[in-house]
Amino acid sequence: MSLPTTGGRVESVSVRTSLVGGETVTYCQVDADILPVDPTAPHVKMRVDLPYDWNRKAMMFGGGGYDGTVPDLAENVPFGPTDHPVPLARHYATFASDSGHQQGPAAPPSLDGSFGVNDEALNNFAAGDALKKTRDASLFIVRHAYGADPAEVYFSGGSTGGREALVVAQRWPEAFDGVISAFPAWNNLSEGLDLGYLAQVLSRPGAFPGPAKQTLLHDSVINACDGLDGVEDGVVSNPSGCHFDPFTLRCPGGADAGPSCLSDPQIGAVVAMSTPFRWPYRIASGETGYPGFPFLSGADMRTPFLGFGTTAPADPMPVTSGYGLQYWDQWVKYFLTRDPHHSSLDVDPRHPGKWLGRISYLSTIEDRNDADLGPFARAGGKLIMLHGAADELVSAASTSDYYRRLRDTLGPRQTRAFMRYYVVPGANHANFGTPSFAAAWDSLSALERWAEQGQAPGNPIVSDALHDRTRPLCAYPDWPRYLGGAPDSASSFVCTH
Repeated sequence: MSLPTTGGRVESVSVRTSLVGGETVTYCQVDADILPVDPTAPHVKMRVDLPYDWNRKAMMFGGGGYDGTVPDLAENVPFGPTDHPVPLARHYATFASDSGHQQGPAAPPSLDGSFGVNDEALNNFAAGDALKKTRDASLFIVRHAYGADPAEVYFSGGSTGGREALVVAQRWPEAFDGVISAFPAWNNLSEGLDLGYLAQVLSRPGAFPGPAKQTLLHDSVINACDGLDGVEDGVVSNPSGCHFDPFTLRCPGGADAGPSCLSDPQIGAVVAMSTPFRWPYRIASGETGYPGFPFLSGADMRTPFLGFGTTAPADPMPVTSGYGLQYWDQWVKYFLTRDPHHSSLDVDPRHPGKWLGRISYLSTIEDRNDADLGPFARAGGKLIMLHGAADELVSAASTSDYYRRLRDTLGPRQTRAFMRYYVVPGANHANFGTPSFAAAWDSLSALERWAEQGQAPGNPIVSDALHDRTRPLCAYPDWPRYLGGAPDSASSFVCTH
């Protein structure tokens, strides 16, 4: 059964022939609006691409950040290889929505949280209501176009889209036959509280390490930990075995002496970023903390937009500050206080005072992933979850925590029967910029074989086209250890604990 709406309306239909991932595809593009119950709420804007030579399958894409735009339906799955056809080029019917609101033209990409002042829009995005509405409306259009239902329906997304993949598997376990969840921001509010704390720390006088010091710190961590896997290749393959002490970079006397060292306030900020954040109060979701960003274990915080940023957080929040810090700023203004003039630096996540009740309420909407996917597994669903170990925006440690909760809830045997979780050494958030390892794996074909033929992923290989090399893709908690031979070949490595 779908969620309440006041109907829908097709806005436009057009036939297109496009070069999609190297393949020429002719398809019918349908743009439609799903109408809200609250007349003051924005519409859910959605799009469906219907290829002429349909393969009887459908793929829904998730969004990113605060969403607000319809994703490109000719895109690939997260970490998808460029030498394999994307879903639309495989003749999937593809569909997605803006998650129930439209981003303002002046906002940075996916960083407009102003919709949060409306309860229906908030639930469409944060609770995932728009996902089910979009799925049901899209399959109605697919059925009307082809006269048949899809044989399989899949979901794929990264970051917010990765969270959305886990939401649909939990809330509507029979709606999708398989999902790909990459670098999922699954505990959205919990991460936000950590980001809010880090915004306060980094805004302190002298605490922000500029780009040169970010590079110094990153290079120092790599130099200290790169060879722990048996080969020096610019990738920390075993982050849990890497323990870099930032005090080795301390400036004489702790005062800032330039780009070749870290001051005491900067060391304090780096330690805060790499340390788990706990809050001394209860929230309704039951979450008690966030594991932090393992900067001191190889996470690459140097990317100007997704990591630290190039300038310190302030009021108003600069667009040159880190993505996560701007995300927190929008959350405080529109989700928490619903006051666009409220300074996000004035809200202390450790001691929120009068905002505690609102934080607790929002946690029931944003952090409702309870890691019980038993109904999805019993319905025959399959889950592939991926995360880059060097992710600078969503902590890989958080996804590993989700996996452990899932395994503890269902047991190792049942968990392995329907899901695989892989941590990719050196990979960052969505292959942004120039990562140490530009991960590429055909997870969609792996998901198809598993969901349709019962063939679980065996010994997958992940490639890095940027550096022309391959590695074994190891199921967590394993990591690739070098044995000997050509260091750019996966055959020279073995997955080990």
